[in-house]
Amino acid sequence: MSNDQDTATSPLEPRPDRGGPQTESETSIRPFRLVSYFTYAGFIVMLVFALALSLLISQQTRSRLSAQSEEYARLAARLMSREISQQFVRTVLLFYSRSSLRDAYQYELMDKIVRRSIQGFHIKRVNIYDFDGMIIYSTDPKLVQTEGQDSQAYKAAIIGKSASTLITLPSGQPSLLGLTKQTRILQTFSPIWRELIDGSEGYIMGVFEIHQDLTADLAEINRFQYLSILTSVLAMTLLFMILRQIVMRADSILEKRNMEHQRLLEQLHQSERLAGLGQMVAAVSHEIRNPLGIISSSAEMLERRIKQYEPDNRLPDVIIEESRRMNGILTEFLDFARPQAPELAPVHLPDILDKNLNALSPLIEQNHVQIVRRYGGPAMVEADPDLLYRAFLNVFNNALQAMPEGGEVLVSTSGVEGANGDQAQVVIEDSGEGILPEALPRVFDPFFTTKIKGSGLGLAIVRNIIHNHQGEVFIEPAGGRGTRVVIRLPVHPA
Repeated sequence: MSNDQDTATSPLEPRPDRGGPQTESETSIRPFRLVSYFTYAGFIVMLVFALALSLLISQQTRSRLSAQSEEYARLAARLMSREISQQFVRTVLLFYSRSSLRDAYQYELMDKIVRRSIQGFHIKRVNIYDFDGMIIYSTDPKLVQTEGQDSQAYKAAIIGKSASTLITLPSGQPSLLGLTKQTRILQTFSPIWRELIDGSEGYIMGVFEIHQDLTADLAEINRFQYLSILTSVLAMTLLFMILRQIVMRADSILEKRNMEHQRLLEQLHQSERLAGLGQMVAAVSHEIRNPLGIISSSAEMLERRIKQYEPDNRLPDVIIEESRRMNGILTEFLDFARPQAPELAPVHLPDILDKNLNALSPLIEQNHVQIVRRYGGPAMVEADPDLLYRAFLNVFNNALQAMPEGGEVLVSTSGVEGANGDQAQVVIEDSGEGILPEALPRVFDPFFTTKIKGSGLGLAIVRNIIHNHQGEVFIEPAGGRGTRVVIRLPVHPA
């Protein structure tokens, strides 16, 4: 379908400026877009905070475990010192002149005292060192007289201070990944005090080396750490997804509202431009119509006189014909400038369509156009029959003019659900030349046309009529070739 719009653009219509300042909708939506960016930043901050908190809790738990285990070892050392002073030293002094763990009886006595003292304590091994750093007793007999000790913790224990160190030893068992498992041992050096009769600490007799296996406890802390990190990540991710959905939903709503606001602003600006243009067109049309009537009547009088002397002279006929064409253009101008308010009444939609097609039947036959009717859906609409007839007449004229060598026009009606209730939809689809994609957005602009002849107001008048009926009109390319015009009108309540 071709569009009977003028090639000249209205001087009152401003040109779009793509490089100008941002629109109101863009500036109003930008602050909310920042919320979307802050959502990611907030997720990262919360995740880092959660990970740091998990690591801090795990580290504090490890430190507390080490401190408690060290205190546990010192308590065991004091208990063993007391037992050794009360049982071993007194027994040895009673039967021997001096103590020597190389003696089998003394070693067995020491072993019984140590093992009885650490019973109930989670102690893996106990070594006793002399002042030369040699192991003189161990719960593991293989270590006796096999290694010396010269560490700082040992030296601190000799002068009466306890010291602990967390060491890692291979356990000799392979893990699931083929790596050697490691055992975490808290190594505590504590002095062996000779307890006096009054219960006070007398002098240092040697050094305890107490081993506590913390592997299981540290593994439990690690599991707690991994579980807390995983829980934090999952919780932060879930929270982020919820916040993200809320932000995206709000962003979508805000963007739709801004688009609607922008559309209403454009409609307001377009209405203001069209109102000014209509006033100008009405004034110009009124001024032209008076001299045009004089020209037309003078041409008719001239025609009657010339036919008496020159019957074959066609010059007056040309003037009369062009005057009538000019008068038709002025009528379109006035229809556009001063649209009539519709007098709504129940109208049978197929009757209006058939009335248009019957009026255009000579042109339809002349252009060898085939009309296909497919009527369905609601038939009664709220409309002004005269204005509706004129609107459809413009659409059918455009369709026929787009098919000078014949074709097919499909006219169909159906029912649709609109924003304001039920609507009757009319689709007029031709198989003509169609409209260029770049011209499609401007087909309803006044004075825009792709034809050599035409005022460029036909579709603008159609849009005014349909909008005054609280309806909608769309123009789009057909499925294959041609153009489809879609008109929707409110259905009559009855």
